[in-house]
Amino acid sequence: MTVILGLTGSIATGKSTVSKIFKEQGFPVVDADLGAREVVKPGTEGLCEIKKQFGDIVISVDGTLNRAALGKIVFRDEEQREKLNVILTERIYQWLMEQKKECLKRDPEIVVLDIPLLFEMGYEKEVDQVMVVATTKEIQIDRLMKRDKIGKEEAIQKINSQLPISEKVVLGDSVIDNNGSTENTKQQVIKWIDKITAK
Repeated sequence: MTVILGLTGSIATGKSTVSKIFKEQGFPVVDADLGAREVVKPGTEGLCEIKKQFGDIVISVDGTLNRAALGKIVFRDEEQREKLNVILTERIYQWLMEQKKECLKRDPEIVVLDIPLLFEMGYEKEVDQVMVVATTKEIQIDRLMKRDKIGKEEAIQKINSQLPISEKVVLGDSVIDNNGSTENTKQQVIKWIDKITAK
């Protein structure tokens, strides 16, 4: 029986690192961020809807979505962000479920659904277990500043726009402490895999 694992965290807590470890161990990973890009490719209904809603300003010369232009509109305006969510949420959900179905055909022991906003979007109902990748807020801020080359204030603003990691930790079934080295994180993930696959 395949275990469907929902993998989540918060911005810059190292969820991608854990996702990569699962892939290296041979388990299929369905990435919601990839889905978010797939559903707005040129020629998709999603991109047509976005163009209709936000205008040509969010479409690049080559016909692809201009994420920076769209980001400027929705980051500052909650109402516009909500309009974008209406367009994307159901489409991303359908894409994820389709990918999950394809993975299950191969009957793996674990299928990982890598979803940044897992709790915010109610995806915990679609998985058997939730794994939360966590760090301290200080480490999160530091990593985000380095990764995005931004100042502390902007990093805090980005972090505060999501559900706090402390709340996610309480809601999860297992927690990966990603404050230390990649090797340490890997050991925790492999320990979890061994426990699940031993059943």
